[in-house]
Amino acid sequence: MSIYKKLFQQTLIYGLAAVFPKIIGFLMVRYYIDWMPEDAYGSYSLIFSWIMFLNVILSFGMETTFFRFYNKHDNKNKVIANALYIILFICLLFCIPSFLFKNAIAAYFGIDQTVTLFLIAILVLDALCVVPFALLRANSDSKKYTGIKMINVVLYTALTIAFLYILPTFFNSSEFFIPNFEVGYAYLANLIASLVCLLFVVKSYSFLKYKYDANLGKQMFKYSFPVMVGGLAFVINETFDKIILEHILPKETALTEVARYSAIYKLGLFMVLFRMAYTLGIEPFFFNYAKNDDAKVKYATVTKYFILFGSLMMLGIVVFADILKILMVPKESFWSAMEIVPYVILANFMLGIYTNLSVWYKIQDKTKVGMYISILGAVVTVVANFLLIPSIGILGCAIATLLAYFVMMFISYILGQKYYPIDYDKKSISLYLGSAIALSFVHFYQFRENYFVGILFIFLLILIIFLNERPLIKQFLKLKKT
Repeated sequence: MSIYKKLFQQTLIYGLAAVFPKIIGFLMVRYYIDWMPEDAYGSYSLIFSWIMFLNVILSFGMETTFFRFYNKHDNKNKVIANALYIILFICLLFCIPSFLFKNAIAAYFGIDQTVTLFLIAILVLDALCVVPFALLRANSDSKKYTGIKMINVVLYTALTIAFLYILPTFFNSSEFFIPNFEVGYAYLANLIASLVCLLFVVKSYSFLKYKYDANLGKQMFKYSFPVMVGGLAFVINETFDKIILEHILPKETALTEVARYSAIYKLGLFMVLFRMAYTLGIEPFFFNYAKNDDAKVKYATVTKYFILFGSLMMLGIVVFADILKILMVPKESFWSAMEIVPYVILANFMLGIYTNLSVWYKIQDKTKVGMYISILGAVVTVVANFLLIPSIGILGCAIATLLAYFVMMFISYILGQKYYPIDYDKKSISLYLGSAIALSFVHFYQFRENYFVGILFIFLLILIIFLNERPLIKQFLKLKKT
C-alpha cells in the first residue's frame, strides 16, 4: 500500500498547485463578467485560447520529454542543460517574427500594440519556467513547486483586482487609469506574475554551464516533437470551439456567445481539477515505476480508482450544477449556456481516463502514436464543430469535445491492449462509469434542481461502489486493526 500512499500524497500536494489557481481563477470569473463588457470578456477568452496554442509550441513537449530522459540517463545534468538550451532556442525563434509582425497581430485581435507585447512576454516567461518546474517535479519537490504556483496566482489575482477594480473605481479621472483597457490590464497582471514566477526558479539556469550535447539533443527533439504535435491537437480539442464560434455565428452575437460558453464551461472546474491534480502526480509515477515487475498491476489499480472517484465527482457536479452557477456565474444572461454542463464534465472525465490509458506509448518511447491519436481527436473536433454548431450552437461545441475525447480514449485502449496489455478490471470500471453517466444525464434532463432525487442518486452510486468493493474494504479494515 506504500506506493499508493506516496502517490496519493504527491497527488494531494500537486493537486493544491492545480486546484488553488483554478479555484481562484474560477472565482474571478464572476468579477471578470462584472468588470468587463460581454464582448471584452469574449475577446479575453479568445486571446487566451490562442495563448494555449502558443504555450504548447514554446514548451515543445519538453515536460514529458524531460521526465523520460531524466529517469533514463545517468548524466542528469546534461539532460537538464539540453532541455534548457532547447527551450531558449525555441523562444528566440518565436520572438523574432512576433516582434516583426506585432502590428498585424494587434490588428487581428483588435487590441493595442502594447497588449501584444504583453502577450509575447507572457508566452516567453511561461516557456522559460517549463524545465525548472519539471525539475522540481522530477525531484519530488512538490512543496516548493506548489508554493511558487500559489504565490503566482495570489499575485496575479491581487494585481487583477487592483487594475480592473481599484484603478477604475478610485482613480477613474487620474492619469493612472487608461479607459477601455480592461483586456490590457488583465494581461499586464499576468505578465508581472509570470516574471515573479520565473525569478523563483531562475537558479535552474545555472545548469547552462554544461555544454549542449548534440546527440542527446537529437534524441530529445525526436521524442518531444510528437508530444508537441499531440499537445497542439489537444489544444484544438480544448479551444477550437471558441475560435470557430466567432467565425460561424453572426458577427453581432459571436463574442457574446463565446463569453457565455467560456463562463459556463468553467462549471466543469472540479472535474478539470481532479484530472489535473491526478496528471501532475501520475506522470512521474508512470516513468519511475515502469521498470518494476508489477508495473502493469499498479497501473491497472490506479486507473480503476481514478474512474471510481471520477464517477462520484461527475455525478456530484451535475446534481449541484445549478447551485454552482448562482455562486460562480451570477449574471442570468449567461445561464442560457447551462445545457453544455453534463457534456463538458463527461468530456473532461474521458480525457482523464485517456491519460491513464496513454501510459503504454509514453514508457515505450512511442510518442508518435500519441501524436496520431491526438491528431485524430483534433480532426473529430474540427469536423464535429463544423457540422453541429450551425444547427445547435454552443451545445455542438460541447458534444464535439466529448466525441473527440471518447475517440482518443477508445483508440488508446485498443492499441494499448495490443502493444502493452494491461489487465484492467473492466467489470468494475464499466459498472462505475456506466452508472455515473446514466444517473448524471437522467438527473440533468429529468430531475434537474430536484436535490432530493439528486442526493438519492449519489447515495445509489456510493452503494453500487461499496457492494462491488466490499472485499477490498474488509481487507483494508483488517489491516488497520492489526
